[in-house]
Formats: sequence, structure tokens, C-alpha cells
Amino acid sequence: MDMTLKVEHLIGGYSQIPVLKDVSFEVNDGELVGLIGLNGAGKSTTINHVIGLLTPFSGQITIDGVSLQEDSESYKSQIAYIPETPVLYEELTLKEHLELTIMAYHLDEHEAWKKAQRLLKIFRLDNKLDWFPINFSKGMKQKVMICSALMTNAKLFIIDEPFYGLDPLAVHDLLYEIEQVKKTGAAVLMSTHVLDTAEKYCDRFVLLKDGQVRAQGTLAHLRELGDGPDQSLDEIYLALAKEDRDDSTI
Repeated sequence: MDMTLKVEHLIGGYSQIPVLKDVSFEVNDGELVGLIGLNGAGKSTTINHVIGLLTPFSGQITIDGVSLQEDSESYKSQIAYIPETPVLYEELTLKEHLELTIMAYHLDEHEAWKKAQRLLKIFRLDNKLDWFPINFSKGMKQKVMICSALMTNAKLFIIDEPFYGLDPLAVHDLLYEIEQVKKTGAAVLMSTHVLDTAEKYCDRFVLLKDGQVRAQGTLAHLRELGDGPDQSLDEIYLALAKEDRDDSTI
């Protein structure tokens, strides 16, 4: 498979003490990989390294073979990011946020607006172009972030805990749109606590525990590591977490 994101022997964190300890995984073209872990496992820290907010202590992160250090502009232009907490400019309307995305990604205006209009209709924002963020609920703000990311031609979509604040219809629509970007050959890395949804939609999983990759692979592979062919992702993860906790108390 063609490679999009490659994380190799990543050691990193926010201060001198590493949060991530030798993390390695890949996200291939046309693939949705679920980043799974308890609070504090290192999911957000991993994402912050991938998007370039944090610099690794050691190890390397590349997108199509290019690292942030080698070519910052090329690296960042490949990524579209949907954060857990929406980040909007209070003084810009929805329309102006989308215009900002077009400029930031150097998109063809006609094509980008065509894409945006389709997404706005799906997420029921098409009649709110003149609204400011103060008028939006948390879920609507999240939908603005989703539309802004999905209207780009990014090679790698990074989606952090996307389901909080979204109604069931919006969750369904987002999952459908993720399937569509996968069909274009884009790679998707998604962190989530909603394991039953992840189980249905992710192609592979990376399970983080205490800043390390505890297990990774398809659901079938994780079941081989666990207690049998019928285990759910939830059961597999809870068993791994419990096993580690029991080991630490010996």
C-alpha cells in the first residue's frame, strides 16, 4: 500500500519528561485508523506531534516521506485537522471562515465552494452563512470545523474525538463523508472513545496505553491477541487495560 503518514520511534511530550515512549504506526492511503486509549494514554499528544504543534524529542513523522523539519509548508498543506474543541474566530461569519480555508489551502474557488455548498447542505448549515460563532451551538461549531476540513483536498485527515456534541444524524453524515474521502485515496487518523462506532468503521486500530503502543492491527488481529473471535473492540481494550493494571499491582 502507498504510505501517507508514518510515525517512527516517536518520543515526545510537553516538557522534559516524555509522554510518548517509542510510538510507531502508519496510516495508509484510503485507510481509516482508529487511535484508541484511555484519558492520558497519549492520543492528543500524538496528534499534536503529527500536526506540528509539538516537536519530537526523537524519532520521525513523515507524510509521503516528507517531514515537517524538511519542508514545513509541503507537510502542513497535506493535513486537514478537526479538533476535539472547535476553534473559530468570533469576528468572522461562517462564510468568511470558509473563505479563509480556501485562501489557506490555495484551493480553486469555484470547486471549493461547490464542495462547501454540498457539505453545508448535508450538515444543515447552508442557511447560516452570515452567522457568527456566537450564534452557534457546540454541535454547530463542530460542524463548521468538519465542513472546513472536508472541503480541502488534504492527503491526511486528522479527526480528534469528533462525536462529542454531534446529534446522531450528524454522526452518521460525518462517517459517510469519511468513507467518501477514503475513496479519493486520503488517509484518516481518528481518535475516539466511542469504540462501538470505531469497531464498525475503522480499518485498523492503534491502542495506546501509558504513551506506548500496546497493540495495533485489524479487529481480527486484535481478537487473536485477546480472548477469542467474538470479542468486541470494547472488550479487547478493557481486557488489555485491566491486564496492564493487574501487572502493575503485582
